[in-house]
Amino acid sequence: MKPTDRRGVLRAGVAAALAGALATACGTDPRPAAPAAVRRPAPEAVRPAAPAPRRLPGQPVEIAHGPRDRPRVALTFHGQGDPALARTLLAQAEKAGARVTVLAVGGWLDDHPELARRVLDGGHDLGNHTQHHIDINDMTEDQAHAEIAACADRLRRLTGSVGTWFRPSRTQHAAPAVVRAARRAGYPHVLSYDVDSLDFTSPGAAAVVRNVTGTVRAGSVVSLHFGYPDTAAALPLLLADLDRRGLRAVTTTELLT
Repeated sequence: MKPTDRRGVLRAGVAAALAGALATACGTDPRPAAPAAVRRPAPEAVRPAAPAPRRLPGQPVEIAHGPRDRPRVALTFHGQGDPALARTLLAQAEKAGARVTVLAVGGWLDDHPELARRVLDGGHDLGNHTQHHIDINDMTEDQAHAEIAACADRLRRLTGSVGTWFRPSRTQHAAPAVVRAARRAGYPHVLSYDVDSLDFTSPGAAAVVRNVTGTVRAGSVVSLHFGYPDTAAALPLLLADLDRRGLRAVTTTELLT
């Protein structure tokens, strides 16, 4: 190699080294950076499915009350109406150490899907009160089944289960066709009640309490409703009265098992 060529190569090498040093000093290293590690989000915790219906040996197809020899009652709420009142009632029950049963209307769950898990996370029972809350005893068996199954589908989608109980809408007692429809939808029992608070008539909190305490006894299943301010005003008084009588408010599942 000629001396002039050798000097050219050396100059080029020095220039390249100097450029690299300057780039590094200025924070612009020309070398391609190693790819950053991809940070994957942690998987969400998988919640277990809610309890499913089960057949209770020795219990009738339509259950109106539990055993009379144990100091327990079940407060059951028709799940519909203002979600703020629903949350208030659940919080009141939990503050008193009570657990309740919520029979939810499917259309209500469509509007407020978060309340399905709110009920379960509070330790309460969650069940089916038909999709549209219309008079189910006036329907054919197939129509009744469609109403029950539609609500069951909502519950399954939200909780992994069709719920623990089914209560027919706008009636205390189910017609035979409704009982058959409920069985087809996966509910071996229909949940009725033996104490009606009549809170849906908005009679005032004191009347709601009287309507319950006048007839409640061990094993009773009490009918109440979300969506009525009188019920929210009455519940702490009612729970206090039950406590004085030595009666504990439990879920329907606990009442019957």
